[in-house]
Amino acid sequence: MAGRIRREDVEAVRERVHIEEVVGAHVALRSAGVGSLKGLCPFHDERTPSFHVRPQVGRYHCFGCGEGGDVISFVQKVDGLGFTDAIEHLAARVGMEVRYEDGGPARPGEEPGRRRRLLDAHRVAEEFYREQLLTPAAAPGRAFLAERGFDRSAADEFGVGFAPQGWDALLRHLRGRGFTEAELTASGLVSQGQRGVYDRFRGRLVWPIREVTGETVGFGARRLLDEDTGPKYLNTPETALYRKSHVLYGIDLAKREISRERQVVVVEGYTDVMAMHLSGVRTAVATCGTAFGGDHARIVRRLLGDGGGAGGVQLAGGGSVGGAVVFTFDGDAAGQKAALRAFGEDQSFTAQTFVAVGPSGMDPCDLRQAKGPDAVRALVQARQPLFEFVIRSTLAAHDLTTAEGRVGALRAAAPVVAGIRDTALRPEYVRLLSGWLGMDDQDAVRRAVQDAVRRGAGRGGSGDGRRAGAQRPDDRGAGDRGRDGAPEPERAVRMPVPDRRDPVAQVERTALEVVLQAPLLVPDDFDALAPDAFAAPAYRAVHEAVRAAGGVAGGRAHVERSGGSSTAWVGAVLEEAAEPVHPLVTELSVAPLPEDREDALPGYVRGVVMRLVDIGYTRQIADVRGRLQRMGPDVDPVASRALFTELLDLEGRRRTLRDTA
Repeated sequence: MAGRIRREDVEAVRERVHIEEVVGAHVALRSAGVGSLKGLCPFHDERTPSFHVRPQVGRYHCFGCGEGGDVISFVQKVDGLGFTDAIEHLAARVGMEVRYEDGGPARPGEEPGRRRRLLDAHRVAEEFYREQLLTPAAAPGRAFLAERGFDRSAADEFGVGFAPQGWDALLRHLRGRGFTEAELTASGLVSQGQRGVYDRFRGRLVWPIREVTGETVGFGARRLLDEDTGPKYLNTPETALYRKSHVLYGIDLAKREISRERQVVVVEGYTDVMAMHLSGVRTAVATCGTAFGGDHARIVRRLLGDGGGAGGVQLAGGGSVGGAVVFTFDGDAAGQKAALRAFGEDQSFTAQTFVAVGPSGMDPCDLRQAKGPDAVRALVQARQPLFEFVIRSTLAAHDLTTAEGRVGALRAAAPVVAGIRDTALRPEYVRLLSGWLGMDDQDAVRRAVQDAVRRGAGRGGSGDGRRAGAQRPDDRGAGDRGRDGAPEPERAVRMPVPDRRDPVAQVERTALEVVLQAPLLVPDDFDALAPDAFAAPAYRAVHEAVRAAGGVAGGRAHVERSGGSSTAWVGAVLEEAAEPVHPLVTELSVAPLPEDREDALPGYVRGVVMRLVDIGYTRQIADVRGRLQRMGPDVDPVASRALFTELLDLEGRRRTLRDTA
């Protein structure tokens, strides 16, 4: 159907993109034996490297936290991208154009290659603006930064630039680089007026707004000059690249720390993001000219590893359960209004949500200037739960010294508590609300909240206790998906594996490792193994998938067609394996082999497989001997001789195997 990426293009991306280069941009990799690399896992904190990459197989696996997959799932997880965006991002790395079914272009409604051209125009524009910041005309911009404690290195780190006052300075520069007027209009870098096409940003300080991947898709510009009658902040208009509800300023710089610390701090402006990062809070991002909404929540959830379903716990007074989303707002009425908007998105997370309000209403940029980086870090640490902040803000509008004021405050606050869809959490806030109101009758508060629930006065009109984002039974799995229908990467339910100290299970495991990683070296004896050759259920399931994918013979064919790569072979096994077996297939395909010399690998592979065959013979011999011993005195002599002949044959084959091995 239209909108689905062609399967052959997905496979081509897996084959053509070098996983070690993509992972290497995030993880320092070093050799871990023949064809294996390892480094510190980007998905959890560790001191000893347990994250392995096997380029020939095109897959990675962390033996510490269990994360694993191919180059596409790695980019999805580390950059917080959907499946389609990950495919297109990787395809662009190798100069490949992604096609959709029914002959569709790279993205429905776009000309082939157009997105790449628009991204290139933004890249050139960013370079131009950054160069202009060093010119004499940009003195007001440099002064603006210096007054807020940002030096040249800070400007470089965040890509801050300057748009000249001229009517068409950027337009002429981009035309000189081969971009057409139609492309520049579509990019939002220029505008159309009665006098023709002109630069959208003029005489302003500009910040590049980037996607998670680091590619610039728009700009935010701050007014500097008195003669500029435009708005204080001017952003790129909605374009094919830039949708303000889908971007967060600073996400490209913050993504790794967000994933590592499982925390995101949402601030209100570009300079606040800069102040936070330079103060050591490297998880800060900001919305771009719009309130924090559902699409922003989806971006953050991916980086937090937050499924958005039911089960998150937020405790009054703080704590850390499932990550943290911290909103910073000014202490004025506008800041409280922003907090109420954020409250509307809170339950898109299973992570805890908090509010941090600066002393005297100072924003993070002012706070850093006035009191230094320590005060900025303390602001984040002194956060309070968002529920508490909104309830207390509601109470502040009432005179709690009078009975009438307390009753009015209860009526106003009860719907807020009713809007807490986590029913396990709601009673705790009923108790707290009673104390904040100074009302001894907790039952009266509880009844007011229950009435609000029944009236549907809680957020979204729902009183069913289900957190926003929780999946109903009929929409499980229909959440965040790429535009081609592929689900977002998530930790799969996996089959339990046997104890690694079990010597027989260890032989089964290593045999599957070599079959997945080096099918060209595996002897034909493997394909002669019976379906029950593997005793461990998990390893038997992988063996069944290997057999269904064509066995070692099929693996050889895949590797030969791919010019020596096992990527397609492992992919074929994964297609035949049940979903719970996928993590184990990835783990086995990436596991480091003990031989660290290329010339020793063939002997190791043959030895592993022969040990498995030997175990099979031993198991069969034990079975035949048991049957012989169980035969009574009235046994048919013909049947007895047949079993004895079978026993001699098996023992002879095992002896030959051991002699040749």
